Amino acid sequence: MSSAPTTRSTRSTHASRDLPTELPADAGRIATGIAIVLVAQLMLVLDATVVNVALPRIDTDLGFGPASLSWVLNGYTLAFGGLLLLGGRLGDVRGRLRMFEIGLSMFTVFSLLGGLAQTPTQLVIARALQGAGAAMAAPSVLALLTTSAPDEAARNRALALFGAVSSAGASIGLLLGGIVTDLGSWRWTLWINVPIGLVVLLLARRFVPETDRRPGRFDVVGAVTATLGAVAIVWSLIGTPDHGWLSMRTIAGFAVGIGLLLVLARTEVRHPHPLVQPHLVRNRRRVGALTSMALIIGANFSMFFLVVQYDERVLGFGPFQTGLAFLPFSLGVFVMSRVTPRLIGWLGARAMVMIGSGAMVAGYLWMSQLSTSSTYLGSVFGPVLIAGLATGFVFMPITATVLGDVEPQHAGSASGLLQTTQQLGGAVGVAAIVSVYATGAEPGRFVPGVQAAFLTSAAFSLAAFLVAAALLRPRPAPFDTTAAEPESRRGPELAEAA
Repeated sequence: MSSAPTTRSTRSTHASRDLPTELPADAGRIATGIAIVLVAQLMLVLDATVVNVALPRIDTDLGFGPASLSWVLNGYTLAFGGLLLLGGRLGDVRGRLRMFEIGLSMFTVFSLLGGLAQTPTQLVIARALQGAGAAMAAPSVLALLTTSAPDEAARNRALALFGAVSSAGASIGLLLGGIVTDLGSWRWTLWINVPIGLVVLLLARRFVPETDRRPGRFDVVGAVTATLGAVAIVWSLIGTPDHGWLSMRTIAGFAVGIGLLLVLARTEVRHPHPLVQPHLVRNRRRVGALTSMALIIGANFSMFFLVVQYDERVLGFGPFQTGLAFLPFSLGVFVMSRVTPRLIGWLGARAMVMIGSGAMVAGYLWMSQLSTSSTYLGSVFGPVLIAGLATGFVFMPITATVLGDVEPQHAGSASGLLQTTQQLGGAVGVAAIVSVYATGAEPGRFVPGVQAAFLTSAAFSLAAFLVAAALLRPRPAPFDTTAAEPESRRGPELAEAA
């Protein structure tokens, strides 16, 4: 007799946690501020790939040459990945909105100058300074989102949208780059940032609140070792497809990077105001989430690299068609971003990451069967859609796990740590997959080597599955006398914890 009322009460209580009946007085202002910050995040992320499909036009116009052309992409990645930890710490100390504005201003100015470049050197320098601006702004984006949300449900929705924007940004960049390159010039792949950046800068301070600055001495040694260590590792990874994993250049770069990071670790334990809070990397679940994120991003970036070439070299697609071919990925991510905030309370982060990474394994196994006779609808559309749905499924729970239980004053550092992991994961994924592909490649033919490369992507996804299974287990709940009550009388909070 009492079970029906209890069920209704439980559902009502659960719904009220996701959909508050009373909105804050400034809910509209908060929502506008979140939207502004997300637009900036989309711009920062898509710039890592927006010039990909324009590279042949850039080479023809500026005369790069085969070896140096990759630095149009790598210059941005190197500066972005190397400076993220510093950018996160500066946001904590100097104010996140302030650093967001400084970084976005740099990014916008050098987008304009990059589009005006007349020589390869000018373009690469502009791309590197774009990356530096992005590294100053990006950690503050995530920190501003988490500190602006009025409650846990709003925070989860903001994180889901952040995940959708961040994970779909690469494929949107390919689509947008293809459109503007076909309709105009490669220079518009950079100039499109200028009006967007100006609008965001004009509106940000009006709708996004500044955070409190954290007093204390700045960790100069930590800043230098973190930045140079990350740069050395990213630089080494970028060069492995050309120089090999066992070359002196690669080994020396890794040795320098690891040595600097060891100095960083020693410094952070002793410094009263460390760049990276040691407790952030002592948490088993956070380390597992960071590792899973790196593996999943690595698998996805390798897919972008290989599928773009397959579409253009085997299927004969042009820049616009190649960008359009990734639309299923973007749509899959955005569809899942509407679902994941509600699912995480029922499934938990561990189950969601395992389901998503398991689906990615299946998608990459399917993609490994590509051949010269394959068609887009028969062999590319399905795996790309699976990758998008799976990425959207795992991104939000991973992000929420990394930022969970982080004190507001350390949110920038945690955000920088998460995004540094993403950049390193992408660099490792591309380097590993390109090296595997090159081993089986044949001159003048693209398909040989693809099977082994996509099997490696599947292995990355499988590793993410295993890491989630091992490290994302919930912490044991403290003893509670209500645990002995009948299940029908336990509240939704205890059901979720179980």
